[in-house]
Amino acid sequence: MKCAWHIATRTILVFASIFIPSSAPPALAGDQPAWGQGQTRNMASPETGLVDSFDPAARKNVKWVSRLGTQTYSSPIIAGGKVIIGTNNDEPRDPAKNWDSGVLMCFDEKTGAFEWQLVSPKLEGDKFYDWPKTGMPSSATIEGDRVYMMTNRVELLCLDIRGMANGNDGPFKDEGAHMMPRGTDGRPTGVAEVGPKDADILWAFDVVKECGTWPHDGAHAAVLIDGPYLYLNTCNGVDNTHRKVRKPDAPSLIVLDKATGKLIARDEEKIGPRIFHSTWCSPTMTEMGGKRVVLFGGGDGVLYAFAALEKDRIAPTGEVARLKKLWTYDGDPNGPKENVAQYSGNKQVSPSNLYAMPVVVDGKAFVIPTGDWWWGKKKSSVDCLDLARPGPDGAPTRAWTYPIAGQCMTTPSVADGLLYVADSARVLHCIDVKTGQAVWTQKLNGEVWGSPVVADGKVYIGTRKGDFWILKAGRELKVLCQVDMGAPVSSTVGIANGVVFIPTAREIWAVGK
Repeated sequence: MKCAWHIATRTILVFASIFIPSSAPPALAGDQPAWGQGQTRNMASPETGLVDSFDPAARKNVKWVSRLGTQTYSSPIIAGGKVIIGTNNDEPRDPAKNWDSGVLMCFDEKTGAFEWQLVSPKLEGDKFYDWPKTGMPSSATIEGDRVYMMTNRVELLCLDIRGMANGNDGPFKDEGAHMMPRGTDGRPTGVAEVGPKDADILWAFDVVKECGTWPHDGAHAAVLIDGPYLYLNTCNGVDNTHRKVRKPDAPSLIVLDKATGKLIARDEEKIGPRIFHSTWCSPTMTEMGGKRVVLFGGGDGVLYAFAALEKDRIAPTGEVARLKKLWTYDGDPNGPKENVAQYSGNKQVSPSNLYAMPVVVDGKAFVIPTGDWWWGKKKSSVDCLDLARPGPDGAPTRAWTYPIAGQCMTTPSVADGLLYVADSARVLHCIDVKTGQAVWTQKLNGEVWGSPVVADGKVYIGTRKGDFWILKAGRELKVLCQVDMGAPVSSTVGIANGVVFIPTAREIWAVGK
């Protein structure tokens, strides 16, 4: 028998299409409402007037600094006067909610004042579901007064951008139970007090329960919005042995109704048995041959292209559509495809994965097949696919490939005919988009997990060692600034309205003139 809390949550989804009035400030032209620019996910920003140097110790060119937790892997998203970022709960904003949790924090964009937080307790059971202390690694996507967020519990939530300050708008009303740890029966262990500094959940979709997935280490997904639809990767992965996929038939890519959180469509490609670690690549959307296409990096290292759903057609209640596969591209055709678990820990021979989102610029798609950062080979490449030149199977022709002697998790940034990407060997690469040849490389002092961002003729990038670099963008290699942030920088900067928002493990810095 299902518990009452689960039944209530399912019931809420049925009535979630009730109109919710919008009272959020309008988005500004310089906002960054999603991770990457628009549906094509390029990490280049159109912002200008940005700093080429700053001094954290002297607070030179620092507008404000706000405290986070102790581990932060999420990237800041800025829209409607808010800065929203995920972190952990090692330094609780609310002492009454002090358990190990993922936390989504909202700050005032101008002042850095803390406004509200979502507290999401760790998944109960095996620690490999949701690794302790790692917080909430995903990045939010904002549209109007709604925030769409994949939590550490692998739930997709729709949140009110104002939090509880303007009341509990619903139809979800169980925020007090939702933020509590679960018991062995899966039910909340109590009901926490809800106040104006808490998040307001409008609807919730539990990916694990509704799609039958098996999460691994942590959920990392950035929602892609397309009209009435939300596309997201499911984070299905291996178990704690790193050698078995417990849910091989679970989908890797799903589509939800933006208004209600109802499941609309899923892939049926049976990627599960070939997943080497997990499914952490978020989808991209573009056009090819006059048709809208969703590009998705599977946990098997293969790029899948699906036909985008028609914006004016939502499946009848209870019907889940099948995403139509158009073509696939395998950037590592010689990598192992079957019985992949036997290669776990092999740094020489292993399957590839896709961490970086595909990026599309000027009819070219840039894809980065890579050996797994923790368990696979130290080898990757940047592949340029010409979407205007399909082959016999419909897949685009590969224009060039740029080999990298290390793993790569960073989504590339493309601007002015140059592509920027960093790798596990601590190297930042500048590549000519036309030829696929290196223009220059810069050795960094630490590993790079976040993506380089190009804006205003500059490249912004941080390292896990705690260094933050500002380099001149273009064909001339020139370091403009290198500073010690005092804590690891594991994620990507956000840039909006003339300000660079730099997250470290413990703080978020608003840097601007």
